[in-house]
Amino acid sequence: MSKITAAITAVGAYVPEDILTNEMLEEMVETTDEWITSRTGIKERRILKDPTKGTSYLAIRAAEEILRKTGLDPKEIDLIIMATATPDMPVASTGVYVATEIGATNAFSYDLQAACSSFLYGMSTAAAYIESGRYKKVMVIGADKMSSIIDYSDRTTCIIFGDGAGAVLMEPNTEGLGLQDEILRSDAVGRASLNIEAGGSLTPPTEETVAKKLHFVRQDGKTVFKFAVSNMAGVSEQIMKRNNLTNEDVDWLVAHQANKRIIDATANRMNLNDESKVLMNIQRYGNTTSATLPLLLSDYEKNFKKGDNLIFASFGGGFTWGAAYLKWAYNS
Repeated sequence: MSKITAAITAVGAYVPEDILTNEMLEEMVETTDEWITSRTGIKERRILKDPTKGTSYLAIRAAEEILRKTGLDPKEIDLIIMATATPDMPVASTGVYVATEIGATNAFSYDLQAACSSFLYGMSTAAAYIESGRYKKVMVIGADKMSSIIDYSDRTTCIIFGDGAGAVLMEPNTEGLGLQDEILRSDAVGRASLNIEAGGSLTPPTEETVAKKLHFVRQDGKTVFKFAVSNMAGVSEQIMKRNNLTNEDVDWLVAHQANKRIIDATANRMNLNDESKVLMNIQRYGNTTSATLPLLLSDYEKNFKKGDNLIFASFGGGFTWGAAYLKWAYNS
């Protein structure tokens, strides 16, 4: 019997219509378009302005696009992994609600939180379920409404993040395609460098925590940048060496869209001299956290060919990071 691997067989995405440009941010904080662009590569980001809609709204729309494109009966889905750092609620699972809303009534679902590495970790988890032989159709959704946890008077964070969602369907493959290898890491040395201080069991919400704006994302930009460059680039190079891949063998780098300089450093470590292989949409969406990787897949899906070698790379708060090697399974 041929070895079962987990392949991506469809992708979907959704971003809100409202756009927050660098010029708009110039009116909100002390910054300029040139300053933001030169340091991050970001020109604009999408914002879900409706206060009655949360991350689930974004996730449902991305999942529905897969259903429309494939004609898949949602009742055939076995599992939905909801990768997010901004669940609708602290307790009731966002993934469970998403599954019910799209009609995936035979699926079980749960949320997975590893900051910006959530989607990559979710792909790994989905692959393990599929490779076990017990599950056939697993949907991994990466979605975040980052605008809900951003202080728009804090220049260090408000220029970076945007809202969006992306999703993939993963299914068994016996042609040797799909997920080939992964290197996933974490280290709590970054616990204080990128976090939301209040709102959890350690520091529950109070009038004081709200007044001090402790429910917004805060980061030590220099520390995060240093670790991201070193670790994301490091595991990307390591996974190439472990699988005997040269820069010519790699067709696409699917890197977390946190900062253009971090993406460039990763590509340089991998000796990807052909810039066309380095997928980039940070200029249009900013950092959508759990959604960056599937949004890249959606935007560039038509460029992929069956058998293409993709290297995924991510880095997130905590710290969490990793890389994965996947062979694309279909022609668009």
